[in-house]
Amino acid sequence: MRKEEIAPARPTFAQAQAQAQAQAQAQAPVGTAAAARAQARAAVEARWDASARPAHETDVIDLLLVVSELVTNALRHGGGLAGFEAVPVPDGIRLAVRDHSDEVPSGVCGHAPPPAGGVTGGYGWPLVLRLAREIAIEKEPAGGKTIRVFVPVRTAGESS
Repeated sequence: MRKEEIAPARPTFAQAQAQAQAQAQAQAPVGTAAAARAQARAAVEARWDASARPAHETDVIDLLLVVSELVTNALRHGGGLAGFEAVPVPDGIRLAVRDHSDEVPSGVCGHAPPPAGGVTGGYGWPLVLRLAREIAIEKEPAGGKTIRVFVPVRTAGESS
C-alpha cells in the first residue's frame, strides 16, 4: 500500500468521547464564564488525549483565564454575551467572544498600564494581551463586536 493510500488512524474511544462531548457543548448556548470555560476545556479534550497525549496543564490554565476574562468583560462591559466559540486547532485553541457593545477595550494597541491603586478592575484585558496571540476585534454590521484570539496549547512535556 502506498503512503497516500494509508487509512487515517481511528481515534481512541476516549478521543471519540471527548469529541462528541465538545460537539454537544459547542451547540449549547453559553451564558456564563463557567459555561464558556467548560466548553473551552471540552475543546482541549477533543484535541489532546488526556491519557496518551495530554495538553500542557499550564497552557490549559492560561486558556481558561483568557476565556474567563473575555466572557466576563462581555457580560460586565459589553452589554451581554452574544456568542462564544472555542475551536481546537493543531497548536492551540481559537476563541471568539461576541458582545453587544461597539466599544473597543482600552489598551487594545498594547499593554495598558495597571490601574492606579484603589481603582477597581482593569486587569483582565492586559492579561488577555499577555496570554493570547493573534488578537483581532471585529465590529459586527448589526452592532456589537467579536474579539478573536488564539491561545497556544502544547502537549505535556513540550518546551516553549
